[in-house]
Amino acid sequence: MTAENRLKELLATIKPVDETFAGVAWGRLDSLTKPPRSLGRLEELAARVATIQKNDHPVASPSAIVLMAGDHGVAAEGVSLYPQEVTVQMVANFSSGGAAINQLARHAGAQLVLVDVGVAGDTSAFAGVRQAKVAAGTANMAAGPAMTREQAAEAVLVGVDVARELIADGVRILGTGEMGIGNTTAAAALTAALTGAGVGAVVGRGTGLDDEGVSLKTAVIERALSINSIDPADPLGVLAAVGGLEIAGMVGVMLGAAAGCVCAVSDGFISGAATLVATHLSPESEGYFFPSHRSLEPGHSIVLTALGAEPVLQFEMRLGEGTGAALAMSIIEASCQVMSGMATFAEAGVTGGAES
Repeated sequence: MTAENRLKELLATIKPVDETFAGVAWGRLDSLTKPPRSLGRLEELAARVATIQKNDHPVASPSAIVLMAGDHGVAAEGVSLYPQEVTVQMVANFSSGGAAINQLARHAGAQLVLVDVGVAGDTSAFAGVRQAKVAAGTANMAAGPAMTREQAAEAVLVGVDVARELIADGVRILGTGEMGIGNTTAAAALTAALTGAGVGAVVGRGTGLDDEGVSLKTAVIERALSINSIDPADPLGVLAAVGGLEIAGMVGVMLGAAAGCVCAVSDGFISGAATLVATHLSPESEGYFFPSHRSLEPGHSIVLTALGAEPVLQFEMRLGEGTGAALAMSIIEASCQVMSGMATFAEAGVTGGAES
């Protein structure tokens, strides 16, 4: 069976979140020893998790962040200030615990899972890196499709398999992160292709490009969208044409989470573009996804608008790696602890709530 057919089978298993439990969730939240809705969006987060889990005492641990790594052929066009070899160097840094995501995942109490789904260099000597390489980087999207359809589907299935394994091990909330020089170019191309937004509106500075670099990046994306067959009604085809292996891997993590009825927290722009692809592949999956923060990359606001989603945080971040997901997962964990641990007015013997 082809990877694309396996993916179709997976998509057929995803059911939308059953919103009928939301009334039970809000009933408990409104019975707790506080003025109704006084914890604002913290209560909204708890209610969403409770509804997904069908549990009025929701939990957000154990948790894990899956960091997908892959390289991009379009880096040859000069769309990043950093050379491509930085991808493998950063995977080594993740492996040894020296990156921002290592610290924030530790702070969140989340397991960090490193996956090489498409790094151009060899990462097999790095401790803790799962070897799942579909290809040694993508082709240059500005000269033709970044991947074949089958490669794109295979990379998605890598993420699905990782998600399934983590869920089987008891993980209750999954975060997504990435590493790949050139991947804001792929994210911008995907966003333009799937939302219809103008390329100029979705392109940002990425690793720190100046105005000339942004203009070059815009022209490269416009060329990629022009020479490839882009059909928004075919999200797998769009992903293959202008996406990335690590982006496809994150798509799989999110779809795997939805299939397992588990919450998935996306990171910033690149992870957001993966969410966009996931929801186009499976509109039923959308209710399981929590955007963590609003990236400074301009395309991310367009992604969030297309998803109709409000992020947990706005910290002016744009690093990636899953850093925003780790922070938001800490807040989601706090919301679950409030809902699950607080006493009701009746339990505490406090006059109030429905009795006042």
